[in-house]
Amino acid sequence: MSIVIAGGGIGGLTTALSLHAAGVGGVRVLEAVPEIKPLGVGLNILPNAVRELAELDLLDELLEVSLPTGSLGFHNRHGQLIWREPRGEAAGYRWPQLSIHRGRLQAVLADAVRRRLGPDVIVTDARVEGFTPREDGGVDVRVRHPASGRHSEVAADALIGADGIHSKVRACLYPEEGPPPWNGLVVWRGTAMAPPFLDGRSMIIAGDDRRRAVVYPMSAAEEPGGPVLMNWAVARTAEADTVFEEADWNRAVAPETFLHHFADLAFDWLDVPALIRTARDAYVYPMVDRDPLPRWTHGPVTLLGDAAHAMYPMGSNGATQSIVDARVLARELACRESPAAALASYEAERLPVLTGIQASARRRGPEVVIDLAHERAPGGFGDVAEIFGDGELESISAEFARLGGFDPETVNTRPSLAATTGAGGVR
Repeated sequence: MSIVIAGGGIGGLTTALSLHAAGVGGVRVLEAVPEIKPLGVGLNILPNAVRELAELDLLDELLEVSLPTGSLGFHNRHGQLIWREPRGEAAGYRWPQLSIHRGRLQAVLADAVRRRLGPDVIVTDARVEGFTPREDGGVDVRVRHPASGRHSEVAADALIGADGIHSKVRACLYPEEGPPPWNGLVVWRGTAMAPPFLDGRSMIIAGDDRRRAVVYPMSAAEEPGGPVLMNWAVARTAEADTVFEEADWNRAVAPETFLHHFADLAFDWLDVPALIRTARDAYVYPMVDRDPLPRWTHGPVTLLGDAAHAMYPMGSNGATQSIVDARVLARELACRESPAAALASYEAERLPVLTGIQASARRRGPEVVIDLAHERAPGGFGDVAEIFGDGELESISAEFARLGGFDPETVNTRPSLAATTGAGGVR
């Protein structure tokens, strides 16, 4: 079998590793950039996806460059705690939740692909521009090489579009779709070296119905009380005249241009403005997603990750669901009699779930508790029980986990997504 994967991000690289583990050969990853560099900021990988990376025998490597998340706390704009829940193994999962720099995760995956599949499997400076299905059920993939100006064509049994929110594969399938819709919020993200806060393994989300801050550490301190690598993100409603020509996570920005919007988010236990002022890097991005699609799969071509279901960053589901996509797709390609049947089966399992998660993210997912707290007590509260009914907060959290199939019971007890025998392979 010959499989072409468009995109060397988290989803595309995990797909390559999963196909190899499942015994599916002939994999090629085409990545548009001339060199894969450790770009980006932080990610949280939920236990259902960490389980899949562990089955690929990557957990030990990832633990060396990440930090297990111990808890997630939601706070109002005064810093008062609305709701805190344990995360990862502290919540009863058999696997941790990992806070990690995107570049570090991508590097671990890319190194593993080169070791296991061969040094030439990842082809850089190769942007998939289009494709033509063949009568024999395969697909001819058209490739542009931006640095050299060349064009080439690759024959494959299947094409996996894992090329992100601006997916060219998706654009070929849905040429009338246009750019991703913007909800009017602007996100600024970055990293900083800063002292730990709370217990050193806490992820927090704080704010009100118009502004929000997300902060979490991605490394442990080298010495007690020493600095750690911190991820931060702040968001607010855009000014009326704000225009973005394109959603690009790598658009750098100076912290002083937006810091004043969040100057009052300084709490006894965490000074968000101080964290932003000391940023090593900062980027600005319009909060966009993609509308759910009726189909991802068209014969020998399908979509995966953000190309299929880009969503707002609510609930740590972006990279997490890309990893799960990859594992399900590999299982189906190993088990089905034809690539087309495998891609259709993958879609049947994953599309309904992701459509629901996308819709929940548009409703702010579990972060809706911050909106509710501001609506009910904008000046703050003495006791959170005064503004939330008995069990209301627990119910909101549990419903989001149930919707995505990543509650502890489901993750711990479901059969492995692997499809053959072997280390990390299919069972």
